[in-house]
Amino acid sequence: MSGIMKVFVLLAVMVCISEAQMDHTSGKLCLCQRLRNGIRPGTKITDIQIYPATIFCDKVEIVVTLSNGRRYCLNPKLKAVQKLMASIMKRETSSTARPSELTSTTNTARV
Repeated sequence: MSGIMKVFVLLAVMVCISEAQMDHTSGKLCLCQRLRNGIRPGTKITDIQIYPATIFCDKVEIVVTLSNGRRYCLNPKLKAVQKLMASIMKRETSSTARPSELTSTTNTARV
């Protein structure tokens, strides 16, 4: 086999290996393995983190931390979760208009 042919075969093998690795890991390295449908009313949320879709995880993830330290993943497709996020974003927007009143980067929300 000539030298040029060996280079092309090596390149083809490398492309196949890289494609196989990307297909294996793409969208599978998400933080949330199980989703909750919501949180009981009156539960105190101390932190909410929203992770957008990436090449490693192909879905949006919403992780809430409760006052007792437990963390849960919420289903972003549910109406109740969307309403919760909208109300928190609305509060955030109104509080950014008055930066002198904001004392912490961690927000506390009641559901």
